[in-house]
Amino acid sequence: MLSNMSGDVIGTATASAPGTCGELVQGMTGGTHFLVTCPINQFSRATVTLRVADLAESVAVVKGIDHLPKARQAVATALEKLAPHLGIADLTAEVAIANPIPAGKGMGSSSADITAALGAVGTAAGQPFSPESIARIALSVEPTDGVMFPGIALIDHRCGSISESLGAPPPLEVIVIDTGGTVDTLEFNRTDRTALWQEVASRTDEALELVREGIRKDDPELVGRGATISARAGHLPQMADWVERAAAFADEQGVAGINVAHSGTVVGILLDARERRSKPVYRRALEAFADAESVQHFRMIGGGVR
Repeated sequence: MLSNMSGDVIGTATASAPGTCGELVQGMTGGTHFLVTCPINQFSRATVTLRVADLAESVAVVKGIDHLPKARQAVATALEKLAPHLGIADLTAEVAIANPIPAGKGMGSSSADITAALGAVGTAAGQPFSPESIARIALSVEPTDGVMFPGIALIDHRCGSISESLGAPPPLEVIVIDTGGTVDTLEFNRTDRTALWQEVASRTDEALELVREGIRKDDPELVGRGATISARAGHLPQMADWVERAAAFADEQGVAGINVAHSGTVVGILLDARERRSKPVYRRALEAFADAESVQHFRMIGGGVR
């Protein structure tokens, strides 16, 4: 049992978690909502100091991230779970989060914040959270991306009924085209889109099988083909022109394919990294999508806390 003196520092830790370029696949399979992650090398970084709560503080307190209510709620939930295991009545956490990932774009900004913060909380307490535990806490706040799982992951992002690490990402680079504007994911997920996903279920199943096979075989082309099918089948209506423009550009450049944020504003151009063509293709994308809010170049990586 740890010391229970008010204000005692229990531990300090820093952790990071990646954002995403939308998803490789999203839809329904077997009646269950799911997505397949597309983590990229852009990170949220959280530093946490845990203390025994002051006697005047009767509940878990999270300081420093009032401007990030989703992450704040997730950390508060984590403190409530940790305190009994540490033999402490109440905990307080001082949290600082640095995150360059834009919010409301479908790039997993909130999921990265929550994953990084919970990773740091668990490490500071000496009791790291498993990816499954992080996902459960994240899902208590809102539907979540699966960036807390290693590699490329399939997750029921609404209820958490299924989760699976599909394997390490194939060598893929991603040119991320931000079409502008934002999407409120909480509001988006209040609408029941079951009928819409069921209409495209056969294409979603085909996309998922191609992506599974591509990850299993370390084949960027198969992953790109599957992601393209899903992007065309399940994007937001306002993204239709951008998705088709991106698909036409990918065909012209002879790259692996495209993917999309199914509930966001970004579309990705997927390139086989082994071909070492990303710089010239990126330059052409800057010209082809000059009307976009931004065009950026990233690498696909595995998920998980770092």
